[in-house]
Amino acid sequence: MKKLKLYAGISAVILLAACDSGGYDTPTNGGTNTGGSQVSIAIPTTGFTSPDSYDGMTLVWEDEFDGNSLNSSNWSYEIGRGQNGWGNNELQYYRRENTSLQDGNLIITAKRENFEGAEYTSSRLVTLNKQDFRYGRIDIRAVMPRGQGLWPALWMLGSNFPEVGWPRCGEIDIMEMIGGSGREKTVHGTVHWDNEGSRAQFGGEKSLTNGTLSDQFHVFSIEWNATEIRWLIDNEQYHVIDTTPAGLDEFRRKFFFIFNVAVGGDWPGSPDGSTSFPQHMIVDYVRVFQSN
Repeated sequence: MKKLKLYAGISAVILLAACDSGGYDTPTNGGTNTGGSQVSIAIPTTGFTSPDSYDGMTLVWEDEFDGNSLNSSNWSYEIGRGQNGWGNNELQYYRRENTSLQDGNLIITAKRENFEGAEYTSSRLVTLNKQDFRYGRIDIRAVMPRGQGLWPALWMLGSNFPEVGWPRCGEIDIMEMIGGSGREKTVHGTVHWDNEGSRAQFGGEKSLTNGTLSDQFHVFSIEWNATEIRWLIDNEQYHVIDTTPAGLDEFRRKFFFIFNVAVGGDWPGSPDGSTSFPQHMIVDYVRVFQSN
């Protein structure tokens, strides 16, 4: 665990070494439609569903992943292995062919296959330069993959990343899960930012009392305004950060989305003989609500 300085006013009740998922390269746009044919998978029919409206708020953007192709007005693909495994020594090669739509769901598939020097493939989608947001409530309904070495994430980076780099752009991890060793019942919510030239982070977690995040749908949410970010799972808050200190000004700017499934890396470790492939992250919808 790296030692991190925290600004005054931030309670260090829960501090974790989470990922260094800001290891982020300038995107290579490999296309905007799903590529390749995918075998139909079993999609859970149970789980939590969030409301489609909130008092005092307006739905300003959503993607329900209907139709046969990814909406090019919303998403682009990032392709390749990134620098130093996307900054985390990850093992996968990201391809557009590992993304598909099925029955109104986005599916990102992680595979064990040799491609361009990598032993695994997956997909990574971004809304950079297409959809970005400042403040609001964000709900993402999803089912996680399972298995040692799997690292699914639903997260955001500051839209000024191309100009200022990471971590100065800020990072909001709405949901991360680490597969294997009984870890699939725990959701992690974290922020990363620049602290006088070094990366700082502050995160919380919550474990389910029954089952795992791979069994059925859960809704991963943040409520974000000019003074704080709160994390929720199935509408129950489990973490909050006070963002009023001047040093956390990153979180008062616009952010864009990143959805990906990494394989291996510094946090989860590598897959082993217990890991079954292919694995899937299934996203039913993403919705952004903002105050009227």
